[in-house]
Amino acid sequence: MAEALLRHKAGNLLNVYSGGTHPRDVDPRAINALSTFGVYTSNLVSKNINEFEGKVFDYVITLCDKANEECRSFTDAGKQLAWDIPDPKERSDSNAFSVTLNELNDRLAMFLLVEKNAIDLTSTSQKNTDAEVNNQLTDFEPISFYKTLTDDIRLKTLMLTHYHGELCVCELMEAMEENSQPKVSRNLAVLKKTKIITDRKHGQWVFYRINPKLPLWAKSVIAHTTENNIPLINNELKRLDKMQNRPDKASFCK
Repeated sequence: MAEALLRHKAGNLLNVYSGGTHPRDVDPRAINALSTFGVYTSNLVSKNINEFEGKVFDYVITLCDKANEECRSFTDAGKQLAWDIPDPKERSDSNAFSVTLNELNDRLAMFLLVEKNAIDLTSTSQKNTDAEVNNQLTDFEPISFYKTLTDDIRLKTLMLTHYHGELCVCELMEAMEENSQPKVSRNLAVLKKTKIITDRKHGQWVFYRINPKLPLWAKSVIAHTTENNIPLINNELKRLDKMQNRPDKASFCK
């Protein structure tokens, strides 16, 4: 997860590799957690650190006490950092992989900030800058984001769309037993204005989903809120399951 996340955050600034002292197959829960936050997961494989023997690295980051002890004498590292991050497989949290991903995101953001002079972030090409802009919103306002979460309809809309992927107005009305379409539409307009959701038209329907260009921290807030508060939308989910003649969601990825 750290490899995929750092590559996502750093773009072409860094060549990123990962390896373990006792590698096993990539856990599907790790892939799911990364995909939820819009991180590219294709071609991820577990590797043994022995594959990198003799290579010279500017940084080596170990992610647990055991790995730090076993890799402490990594002589080819320009700088070595030891981060004590629990193995998600050994955590009791029901969303352990998402929790771990969030911790890694905070640490890696700090790493890039502290090491920016050495990495020379200012020397990136315009192509890389454009790619970063296209991948993530640069003018997203935290205050506006948190204000939107204070309304019951808007919060449940985000939780339901996070769970289902996308929903239309009629589905949200059915789920929340809300008879006023203008009321739901007004709240969707607020979410669109703050760039938290996006829409796409398919036939006669307009579908709404979480904006894939949201900063990772904002996606994390929505994901953690949903995954740790499912009872809050249990009734809404049940009503959606019973809804008849739901809109066709074909061509979602177009």
